[in-house]
Amino acid sequence: MQYWTIGVHSAVGVIFLVSSVSKVRNRAAFDSFVDSVRTMRLLGPAWSLPVAVAVVATEFLIWVLLAIPARLVSAAGLVLAAGLLLVLAGAIAVAVRRGVRAPCRCFGGSVSPLGPWQAVRNVVLASAALGAAMTGLTPGPTQPAGVAVAVVAGVVLGYLVAVSDDLIELFAGVDAPA
Repeated sequence: MQYWTIGVHSAVGVIFLVSSVSKVRNRAAFDSFVDSVRTMRLLGPAWSLPVAVAVVATEFLIWVLLAIPARLVSAAGLVLAAGLLLVLAGAIAVAVRRGVRAPCRCFGGSVSPLGPWQAVRNVVLASAALGAAMTGLTPGPTQPAGVAVAVVAGVVLGYLVAVSDDLIELFAGVDAPA
């Protein structure tokens, strides 16, 4: 169970690292994220910038908390990640239900339109983060090689999740061989 927890911890950290940095890598990226918040039409236009800043700040805080090697701090980071993921899943679900097909910008530069898949992805990630937060509070035996494998697997999985919209868009138009 410890290796699963370490893997989820690593994956969630990478997801929020990629997400936060990609949204602030330059002014255009941040402006695109603010515009995507506005386009979701969940709040008045005046709230788009404050909500975007709060989301990015929370994403940065999550991966910083996960980078601190203390059980309670890491658990707090995972719980915060789960909370943000659930709020975002709800926002996506409401926007999709209202017919909004704007670019997600969930993890930064993606131009894939909002869809139910992103809400489901966020709920699954939130569940994994909560599970890892609970199991991570109890120390257990680990071996260095097992920890290394769990970290590498988590980093790879986290990166794949962070670019999943781009991967889906890339392969969506590819037909399977007959």
